[in-house]
Amino acid sequence: MPIFEYRGLNSAGRSVRGTVDTDNVRTAKTRLKKDGIFVTDIKDKGKTAASRKAKGKKAVRQKGVNVTDLSMMTRQLATLLKANIPLVDSLQAVSEQIENAYLAEIIAEIKNAVNEGGTLHKSLGKYPKVFDKMYVSMCEAGEMSGTLDVILIRLAEFKESQTELSAKVKSAMLYPIMMLGFTGLLLGVLFVYVIPKIVTVFESSPELKLPWYTLVVIDISGFLVNYWHVLMISSTVGFLLFRNWKNTPKGRAQWDRIFLQIPVVGKLGRIVAVSRFTRTLSTLLNGGVPMLSAMGIVRNVVDNEVIAAAIDVGRLNISEGESIAGPLKKSGQFPPIVIHMINIGEKTGELENMLLQVSDAYDFQVKTSISGLTSLLEPLMIIVMGCVIGIIVFAIMIPMFQLSSLGG
Repeated sequence: MPIFEYRGLNSAGRSVRGTVDTDNVRTAKTRLKKDGIFVTDIKDKGKTAASRKAKGKKAVRQKGVNVTDLSMMTRQLATLLKANIPLVDSLQAVSEQIENAYLAEIIAEIKNAVNEGGTLHKSLGKYPKVFDKMYVSMCEAGEMSGTLDVILIRLAEFKESQTELSAKVKSAMLYPIMMLGFTGLLLGVLFVYVIPKIVTVFESSPELKLPWYTLVVIDISGFLVNYWHVLMISSTVGFLLFRNWKNTPKGRAQWDRIFLQIPVVGKLGRIVAVSRFTRTLSTLLNGGVPMLSAMGIVRNVVDNEVIAAAIDVGRLNISEGESIAGPLKKSGQFPPIVIHMINIGEKTGELENMLLQVSDAYDFQVKTSISGLTSLLEPLMIIVMGCVIGIIVFAIMIPMFQLSSLGG
C-alpha cells in the first residue's frame, strides 16, 4: 500500500507533518480531514524519493537558473509564507516543487542553513550567481520588517516585468538578425559558387566586353574565393580586439557613450536603462532598503557605465544630505520628465510611487518603440536585400544577353 507524506495545519493553526498509508491521495485527504488536519501538501513517498534521485542526477549537468524559474520560485515561496506556513517548511515545499534541479538543490541547502539558525538573506547571499544583490537586500529588509511575504511578491513581479521587457527587446532584434544572416548566406553562395562558374563562360568569349559593374561583381567574387581565409582571420581578430577593449573599464565607458549616440538604437537603449533604474529603485525603496544601499545596487542594473556614473554622483550627493534630482539633471543622461517626477517625489515624500509611474510610462514607450522599429525594419530589410541581389543578378544577366547576341 502506498505511503503518503503530508503537510498541513491542525485545528489550532499549527503546522504539522507526517505520513499516512492508504490506497490513494483522495482517501488520504479524507482520513486526515476527519483527524482535523487541513492538508497543504501531500505526495507519494515512493515517487518523491525517485524524483529526488532524478533531480540529483540532473543537477550535476544543469547549472543554470533563468529568470522565469527564479520568479516562479519566489512567488511560490511568498504564497506559502502568506498562508502562515513556517519558513523552513515553505522552503522544503518549494524545493520539492521546482522543476529546475539546480535551483531545487540550492533551495534545499538554504532550507538546511535556515533550519540551523541562519537568516534567509545570508543563506541566499552564498549563491550570488543565482540571487543578486537586489534580491538579497530585499529579503534582508523583509526579514527585518516582518513583511517577507510582501517583499517576495514584489520581487516576483519585478523579475517578471524585467523578463517581459527583455523578451520584447530580444524579439525585436531577432528578425533583423535572421534577415542579415539569410542575406549573408545567399550572397556567399552567389559570390563563391555561382559567379565563378558564370565567369568561366564569359572567359570563353574573348570578344565579349563586360560592363564596369559586372567587373566589380567579378572582382568581389574573386577576392572572396581567393582570400576568404584572410577575411575570416581579420574579422575574428577585429572582434576579439573589440571585445577585449570593451571589457576594460575605459573601453566600456567609451563604448556605452558611443552606443547612446547611435540613432534609434541609442535612444531605445537609454529608455530601457531609465526604465530599469526607476523600477528597480522603486522596488527597493518600497521593500524598505535604505536609499544609499538602493542606489549602490541600482547602478549595476542599468547596464550602461555612463548612466551608472551619473547614479554614483547622485548617491554621493545623497550621502552629503543633498537631493538626488540635482546631479541626475546635471549629468544630462536622464530625460527632463524623469528629473521632474523625481523632484516632485522627493518634495512630497512619494518618491517610490513617482518612480513606479515613470517606469510604467517608459515600459510602454519601449513596447511602442519596439513595435514601430520592427514594422519599419521588416520592409526596409526586404527592400535592401532585394536591391543587393537585384544588382548582382542584373550585373550577370546583361553580359549573358550580350553573349547570346554574339552567339546568334
